[in-house]
Amino acid sequence: MARVSGIIITKNVENLIADCIGSLSFCSEVIVIDDGSTDRTAELATHLGARVFTHNSKSFAEQRNFGLTKVKSKWALYIDSDERVSNELRENILAVVEKDTSEYAGYKLQRKNFYFGDHEWPYIEKLERLFIKSDLEEWYGELHETARVKGRVGELDGFLLHYTRRDLSFMVAKTIEWSKVEAELRFKAHHPKMSWWRFYRVMITAFYDSYVRQKGWKAGTAGVVESIYQSFSMFITYARLWEMQESNKS
Repeated sequence: MARVSGIIITKNVENLIADCIGSLSFCSEVIVIDDGSTDRTAELATHLGARVFTHNSKSFAEQRNFGLTKVKSKWALYIDSDERVSNELRENILAVVEKDTSEYAGYKLQRKNFYFGDHEWPYIEKLERLFIKSDLEEWYGELHETARVKGRVGELDGFLLHYTRRDLSFMVAKTIEWSKVEAELRFKAHHPKMSWWRFYRVMITAFYDSYVRQKGWKAGTAGVVESIYQSFSMFITYARLWEMQESNKS
């Protein structure tokens, strides 16, 4: 069995957890850090052989750091509940972790995103997700967490498959949930006062990034829907920020 522990952060993902754990069958152990699920996520994960720990926190960095403390293997691999390790990536991970030594303290994985089912997004992300446990100092950042690593970081071939934005109901629920956190971070950082023109700027920037820079236009109608939705998501975040600034006046 490979000398790598798979770590998954979960909350109410009973419809996803089995496939996620299944894609980590090559790992020596699977660790699930559950943020107080009210569905059968923890029960199913335990039934599938994962070591499940309940740890409530709004910070992904804190959840990932907690997961690291439970790792028994030399290597730690982080994946989300809506991600799957492809066959090619699995083989490349195994080739790395089964060596006695490594020139890298960690590796970036290429993530391929799928929106609205099987609509493949053209832009490929590169995320640091595989680490030698002793070389991963910490995760930091309240929302968009980043790893602090002792040593060089390499890159592996093969894809981490990310099945995100499954339907509009899911997307809207997530936007409502996380826009409050995003707005609070900007408010605490003393973001300039929101005015009418700032809304246009952030919405146009979000659409451009998604549709042009990430080549969302190649995804057809799904690309248009996703890019417009990114503008909507930014509007909600900054409207919340405006609301906080207005409330702070009184």
